[in-house]
Amino acid sequence: MISILQLTHSKDQSSALQRGFTLLELMITVTIIAIITGLAIPSFSDTILKSRLTSQARDLLAGSLIARSEAIKRNQTVTLCASSNGNSCSGTWANGWIVITTDNTIVHAHKAAPTGFLINSPLTSITFRASGLGASMTTLTICKATPIVGKEERVLTISGTGRPSLAKTLMGTCAP
Repeated sequence: MISILQLTHSKDQSSALQRGFTLLELMITVTIIAIITGLAIPSFSDTILKSRLTSQARDLLAGSLIARSEAIKRNQTVTLCASSNGNSCSGTWANGWIVITTDNTIVHAHKAAPTGFLINSPLTSITFRASGLGASMTTLTICKATPIVGKEERVLTISGTGRPSLAKTLMGTCAP
């Protein structure tokens, strides 16, 4: 005859064996997490790219506003130019840029763009007259060139009045 104590003991053993997850449940959970992560990472990379592009474009916009403002304040010609060494107008925009007065006083210097980013322009310097008017109209295109060319670009336009404006484009025509 089976005693009540034996029945209770056998129920406790079977319920103890059913605690936890099965291997199949664990594998399904890991697979779902991998799929969600795989979908989120490319989107996150695009967000980082957009943020870096915007940051570079706004820094260049700020540089042009500083140059224009200094030209008006000092009542003299001030130049925003590409600078590879931070002391003189030389190099490309991606190497950095400076705001410099006619008496060679450096008002503002900016370091090089992050690796893989390009800043394209037909000019390497932009001059602002004492009135704040731009002596040279131009556009500067900030884009991601390597390792993969990005679709988004930021375009800084300096008008004949010296006023800078920033626009976002989806041209994807960045070329080193």
